[in-house]
Amino acid sequence: MREPTFTGYRRPVDVGRTEPARGHVPGESGLWALVLGDMVAFGALFGVFLLARQDDPAAFAISRDELNQTIGAVNLLVLLVSSLLVVFGVRCMRADARQAAARYFGGAVAAGVLFLVIKSLEYAQKIDAGLDPGTNDFFMYYYATTGLHAAHVALGIAGLLIVRAVAKRPEPKPGDQRLVEIGATFWHMVDFLWVLIFPLVYLAS
Repeated sequence: MREPTFTGYRRPVDVGRTEPARGHVPGESGLWALVLGDMVAFGALFGVFLLARQDDPAAFAISRDELNQTIGAVNLLVLLVSSLLVVFGVRCMRADARQAAARYFGGAVAAGVLFLVIKSLEYAQKIDAGLDPGTNDFFMYYYATTGLHAAHVALGIAGLLIVRAVAKRPEPKPGDQRLVEIGATFWHMVDFLWVLIFPLVYLAS
């Protein structure tokens, strides 16, 4: 008589969890093409800024001193916190804790709005002091760089609102995790860009 073969115990699959597979890349290839294109565009803008500063370092140094480094640093902290909230939100989505994920994404949206409010107040302060894009090359690049970034923040907030709505769906859909990763990846790019802009524009001599 043939002896029975023991095949071992297999843990049942938890259908509520959506842990990424090994080697999984968040989002999709089209998103990463967009991110790469944005990074190249900002990189070119940074390069032009540095070349202009090299031509007139004294004027750029004097103009930089007109900026409020504290405001720039506060906005950096705001975006770093927002990115951390997005990370927690994505983890909650993977654990099928969708309501908690929605709360984290809502917090990230609030942080993004706070960033734009602070940036608007900073712009108003500079314009009231007579420092507008026509003042000199420094302020032209300052408004161009930070303004383009602010537009990306606004787009990122719109994306996070969509992500939050996805997390709050009463009935999950198969593509939810991908949508969440797309919104999260774009927001992390927005955060990373400010990490570069802050020292370049506000601090560098």
